[in-house]
Amino acid sequence: MQNIISGLNKAFDNRIRLGIMSVLMVTDNADFNSLKKMLDLTDGNLASHAAALEKLDFIRVEKQFVGKKPNTRYAVTREGRKAFSEHLDALEKLISSNN
Repeated sequence: MQNIISGLNKAFDNRIRLGIMSVLMVTDNADFNSLKKMLDLTDGNLASHAAALEKLDFIRVEKQFVGKKPNTRYAVTREGRKAFSEHLDALEKLISSNN
């Protein structure tokens, strides 16, 4: 018997990383302050979880200055889109296996 949770990706076990990916999957990109506000996060929480997703090449981070203020934008990568879609498919299979 196949393990019914084998398709789940551990990178998305955390609710913050799950939230970041959920937002980025439906938008072209999002800036730091928008994500922070949408997900009700502290600067440190957002920065550390975004760094974890960036390290896995699931998101791309673009830093620039707008006027004299720093602006950080995030976008999902092709690899991240594939991994997250596979994770969602595995969740759907898990849910439907109990019906």
